[in-house]
Amino acid sequence: MILELHVQPGAARTEFAGEYGGRLKLRLAAPPVEGKANAALVAFLAEYYGVPKRNVRILAGASSRRKRVLIEGAQWTATKNKA
Repeated sequence: MILELHVQPGAARTEFAGEYGGRLKLRLAAPPVEGKANAALVAFLAEYYGVPKRNVRILAGASSRRKRVLIEGAQWTATKNKA
């Protein structure tokens, strides 16, 4: 599954927060410093979808708020029911 995300680092807590600009908005508690937000993003999505962290890859936008993320082994129905 590929997710198109708008990521907001430095938030009070990590959570999905609706939609922004046609993308799924995700608030991250981690700061946007030295890859900490990207690591937190991968860890959060892996736990949320019940897959190992190695199955979550940032395909585009590693240094941007607009990201494209691949989650291998996750089902689309999980997104619709949880988000």
